[in-house]
Amino acid sequence: MSTNDRLPPIAFEQLSAAQQVAAQAVINGPRGALYGPFVPLIRSPELMAAAQRMGEYLRYRSAIGTRLTELAILVTARQWSQQVEWAIHAPIARDYGIADEVIAAIAARQRPAGLLQEEALVYDFCIQLQQRQRVDDATYAAALAAFGEHGVVDLMGINGYYTFLAMVMNAAQTAVPASHAPPLPE
Repeated sequence: MSTNDRLPPIAFEQLSAAQQVAAQAVINGPRGALYGPFVPLIRSPELMAAAQRMGEYLRYRSAIGTRLTELAILVTARQWSQQVEWAIHAPIARDYGIADEVIAAIAARQRPAGLLQEEALVYDFCIQLQQRQRVDDATYAAALAAFGEHGVVDLMGINGYYTFLAMVMNAAQTAVPASHAPPLPE
């Protein structure tokens, strides 16, 4: 398998006017730079702008909170073996209180021991949705009780959004940024 970045960064001055507007929106937002999935997505500025708006909400303002959002992102990154998402989000998850042992277990495709109740619920929900393409009644009911309909919909959205980004970056073979997180094992 080739590891060459198929859709590498484009210098800002070489972007079309529409691409520059879309890029500047990402740069001016909470991300502060055009990196990761936005590098290949800039080739489709309207798609990138829509994705950026959805991602900004899900990552920074989801109804389940940042710590649990980051946990869901890690589960999704692991399911898709997405090194860029992992490199970016494993350190963020750690900063928001996800234990190193939990991060390591997810990387190893193992159910982490010692999860807090809400962490276990997010983990189980994400694993079921990613692996079975369904969530069983008991897990759904527990998520609904813990997070309400708003939170459950946001949790589904996080899984779908980061799956979309993983697909884009896996197909584009997006270059992995430097990270404090070890890469995912094959």
